[in-house]
Amino acid sequence: MYRRPASRTLARLPALPRPLAAARPRPAPLLTAPAPAAALRTFRRGLNTQRGGYAVLGDNGDTSKDPYTYQVGFGNRFASEAIPGTLPHAQNSPQKCAYDLYAEQLTATSFVAARHQNQNAWFYRIRPAVAHQGFTELPQNPDLESNFLPNNPRVHVSATQLAWTPFDIPKGGAVDFVDGLKTIAGNGDPTLKEGLAIHIYACNKDMEKRAFATNDGDLLIVPEKGRLDIQTEQGHMMVRPGEVAIIQRGLRFKVKLPDGPSRGYIQEVYGVHYELPALGPLGANGLANPRDFEHPVAAFDIDPSPWEIVYKLCGKLFNCKQEHTPFDVVAWHGNYVPSKYALEKFINVGSISKDHIDPSIFCVLTAPSKVPGTPLADFLIFSPRWDVAHQTYRPPYYHRNAASEFMGLIYGQYGGRSDAFQPGGASYECGFTPHGVAYDEFKAATEMELTPQYISDGSIAFMFESCMMFTLTDYAIKRSGKLHEHEPKMWDDLKAQFMNHIDTINADLHKKGLPPLADVSGKTLSNKDVKE
Repeated sequence: MYRRPASRTLARLPALPRPLAAARPRPAPLLTAPAPAAALRTFRRGLNTQRGGYAVLGDNGDTSKDPYTYQVGFGNRFASEAIPGTLPHAQNSPQKCAYDLYAEQLTATSFVAARHQNQNAWFYRIRPAVAHQGFTELPQNPDLESNFLPNNPRVHVSATQLAWTPFDIPKGGAVDFVDGLKTIAGNGDPTLKEGLAIHIYACNKDMEKRAFATNDGDLLIVPEKGRLDIQTEQGHMMVRPGEVAIIQRGLRFKVKLPDGPSRGYIQEVYGVHYELPALGPLGANGLANPRDFEHPVAAFDIDPSPWEIVYKLCGKLFNCKQEHTPFDVVAWHGNYVPSKYALEKFINVGSISKDHIDPSIFCVLTAPSKVPGTPLADFLIFSPRWDVAHQTYRPPYYHRNAASEFMGLIYGQYGGRSDAFQPGGASYECGFTPHGVAYDEFKAATEMELTPQYISDGSIAFMFESCMMFTLTDYAIKRSGKLHEHEPKMWDDLKAQFMNHIDTINADLHKKGLPPLADVSGKTLSNKDVKE
């Protein structure tokens, strides 16, 4: 198998390595005949932004750091070619493409969508995606769900606060990324083009000659344990815990596990795409900056051996077989491109005088609903930052929120929940469910010295927040074995401390010429009466 990625700076490319020269004999299919070791080497050519210079790596490469090159800028239109001259000049579909490549367009929005909303990509590939052997429905994953309507007997409604201890990573058997998908909660249905799903993945095996695409929605992947080496049709991304990846609907990709068994979270949105939140009075800068989003550069394989492509459609799995790799795009251009983002780059904002600003200030990405100003899904993070508010109760205030909240922990510890939770676990609260800290934390916060504090040090927690009501899956409620309800007794000590001040209150009322507090018979209350 030969691979060749591009550089963003095409003028600096050296001469084409001999193994990819046109005169070289075609290699034997990798799964049907052994090939010389030299023929199996992976050739990567391009300016590497992490290490600098040009590299020729072995099949696995050095993954102690991110070995890949990226283009930056959320929402940009990019152009990338692994071989100079393979992108057509001033047109998309020439009569004859360079080196007899095939031109293929991936259209992600309506043809007539407004220009600023129109998303597509043009691929110039060795064989087109249509060259396959037909579709077959696969045995279904019972833990994968897409229909969250209440009439589905496989989903459930819960008014109480729920939490899950860390989900298990498979220890026995071979479970790749696709087979390790399990749905926790969601809303709507992909056939309605509105709603979302929350999944976890837990896997212990690389995807080999297998690729995956979801036709249902855009994926926001949040690794918690282990890096994901993601190969997409448009190039490679190495995504570690502390980074997130966006892979849009219809894009094919495969996942390798350079660190072994891995786990993480996924939010999938139906009918819309992720956007950066509006900054309003913040101006042009802050939160997640567009230039910090990294997109792959063109890279292709030559691999005429059997492959399986798995598609998720309405939560069901289908596959097709083909005699060539899907990762054979030599050049591409467009704005429908996967990306990754390092959460440590997020620029936190907050009050530098007093009081709290609403948690919308922690929003990294948003997906709009059909109601103006109301997100279908927000992705928020709680990362290291300074808390300097004066004359302010600093922990998260007691809250009843119209939104549904699903929270997870990537690493470290987080104390702002109603119950402790661990990396790889989760908590859930439906809309208007009361939440807040226990009395001991409340009491300490009301008496603490208000000096500047660096909080969430060494920790990143996140929240999937939605205006929609969630239903919860059979896996989440019955089969995961990790579910536990929050213990209501943790709030038993939140007594009515107000009642200890009745005498003082009555004295203050008297000074203002107002009647004292009294019982239903008209008798004036005192501290002694309340205690009795």
